[in-house]
Amino acid sequence: MFKPSANLTAVLSIVTVGTALSFGTLAVRAGDNVTEDQIIKALTSDKKPQTRGLSTGPQTSPGLNADQAKFVESVRGRASRSLSTAEREEIATIVKDKPKIDLEINFDYNSANINAKSLASVQALGRALSNPDLKGSTFVVAGHTDAVGGEAYNQDLSERRADTIKRYLVDKYSINGADLVTVGYGKSKLKDPSQPFAEVNRRVQVVNMENKATASK
Repeated sequence: MFKPSANLTAVLSIVTVGTALSFGTLAVRAGDNVTEDQIIKALTSDKKPQTRGLSTGPQTSPGLNADQAKFVESVRGRASRSLSTAEREEIATIVKDKPKIDLEINFDYNSANINAKSLASVQALGRALSNPDLKGSTFVVAGHTDAVGGEAYNQDLSERRADTIKRYLVDKYSINGADLVTVGYGKSKLKDPSQPFAEVNRRVQVVNMENKATASK
C-alpha cells in the first residue's frame, strides 16, 4: 500500500565509507545550489572544501582488486531489478572508501519523476560526470527509501528513482549507460537508523566505484 512519506524527497549522493554508505559524506544542505566544480572536487580530491554548508570526511579511492573488477564487469549494463540480494550487498561492500557527495534531489509526489526545482543539481551532476577528470569511471546509482511502507513497494520505488537519474544522465549528457550501474536498496540501508522515517533516508546515491583508468570506454 502506498505510504506518502516514502515518496517526498530523495538525496543524490556520491559516497564512500560505512556499511550504510553514510560516514564522512560530503553534504549539500537542503536549498543550497551545488556547482559542477564542487562535485568534481569532491570526487577527485582528498582536501576538505571550505564552501559553507558542505562537510566531508576522508576522500580516498583505492582501486578494485581482480575479483571486484570481474564482478563490476558482470553487473555493468544490468537492469537494477535483475540484481540479486547478494549482488546488491557485494556492490555495497565495494563502494566503501570512495570519493562521494550528497545532493538533495526532489521527486514528484508518488513518482520517480525529478521535480523541476531539482533539475539544476542533476544538471550540475551531469556536467561533472562528463568532465575529463571523471568521464569514463564506473558509477553506482543506488536508490534508498525511509522505513515507512512495505518492503516490496520501497524496493521498487528505490529502483525506479535510481533508473530515472541514470536515464537523465544518459539522455541529456550522453554518459555511457554501461558506466552507470543502478541498484535499489529500498529501506534496508537507512542513512540515519536512529530516525528511520526521516527525510534524510529518502535518497538516491551515486558512487564512484571504478576509476576511469580501469573502466571500459
